[in-house]
Amino acid sequence: MNATLARLIGGQICVHGSMAGMRLAAPLLALREGYSAAAVGLLVALFALTQVFLALPAGRYADRHGLKRPVGYSVAVACVGAGLAVVFPTFPVLCVAALMTGAAAGAATIAVQRHAGRAVHDATELKQVFSWLSIGPAVSNFIGPFAAGLAIDVAGSSPGSLEGYRAAFALLAVLPLLSWLCVRGLPDMPAPAAAAGGESGRAPQRAWDLLGDAPFRRLLIVNWLISSCWDVHAFAVPLLGHERGLSAAVIGTIFGAFAIAATVIRVVMPFVANRLREQVVMAVAMLVTAVLFAVYPLLHSAWAMGLCSVLLGLALGTGQPMVMSLLHQITPSHRQGEALGLRLMAINASSVLMPLMFGSAGAVIGVSGLFWAVGAAGLGGSRLAWRIANRVPKESQKA
Repeated sequence: MNATLARLIGGQICVHGSMAGMRLAAPLLALREGYSAAAVGLLVALFALTQVFLALPAGRYADRHGLKRPVGYSVAVACVGAGLAVVFPTFPVLCVAALMTGAAAGAATIAVQRHAGRAVHDATELKQVFSWLSIGPAVSNFIGPFAAGLAIDVAGSSPGSLEGYRAAFALLAVLPLLSWLCVRGLPDMPAPAAAAGGESGRAPQRAWDLLGDAPFRRLLIVNWLISSCWDVHAFAVPLLGHERGLSAAVIGTIFGAFAIAATVIRVVMPFVANRLREQVVMAVAMLVTAVLFAVYPLLHSAWAMGLCSVLLGLALGTGQPMVMSLLHQITPSHRQGEALGLRLMAINASSVLMPLMFGSAGAVIGVSGLFWAVGAAGLGGSRLAWRIANRVPKESQKA
């Protein structure tokens, strides 16, 4: 991992970490102030909502302006959003802060991913780069909540005091500035000719036209299935653990085992990237996930559930790096920002809507039925992954 990639990862971690910390601190403050679970659920959903609507414009903006300008604006928006919560720690302002920090994290992620994908030379480097980049969100999902929780308990006059929350929000408002320090010295990649000037006499292309390309459409569906499997695990394991009479600490340990396994496999992948084929890795990951989802509801021991969680983390952890690598190969270079935006939009729309669907389905078919239904969808995703053509446009072959 070279210095440029390390700085890109650092830039991604700090903006995303600010959002992750807000996603912990804001709901806790809302609960402290007596707001209902429904209100807190709405607040949490707002972190993903702006990314649904702004991902495509953010992708187009990154196609036109590269890395530093989108990241600079993202840093400013994140700082202002968290800063507003310092001055006005009320529920309406927390909702605004959620919208702003969520949007900033999404836009910065798109710009960083696009820049990293365009800076490499071949498919092997793509897999290596996106394996390293995929570690960033895991790190930020630890750093942001840990720093916020520590500030809430330590900085106030008493644990959980309003002063502690203000201190946490102030810390999260400063954290994105480190992202700017990471990326400000990096040179922007030159804009592709089609993105910079377009071709005269041709109608402007729409992002939805990308869905007309069969490999991209299949890749997007497989990516959505991988994300849905991840969400099902997060949603259903607490319910299953509760049915089995497991304690909160044990259920949390099962989750931790999943997260550690997903991170470990992403650390290993760059060293074996030249032996990996994206379609094969995704197809095998979906097949293994389907089998594990079939077995998971039949397990009663915490140790067995923990082992299954580790295996799921290893399987699903391979998904995002392979998706990102293949996306950059099958998408024209001047539309990669749009493609990344479309992908992020689909994932965040799923994160908003799928928990509602999971809850309704779980009430009808039970937690076990939910695992089996999504596992069956995973089998279809495995077959779809095999059919993705590894077609590399000429314009993506760059030095």
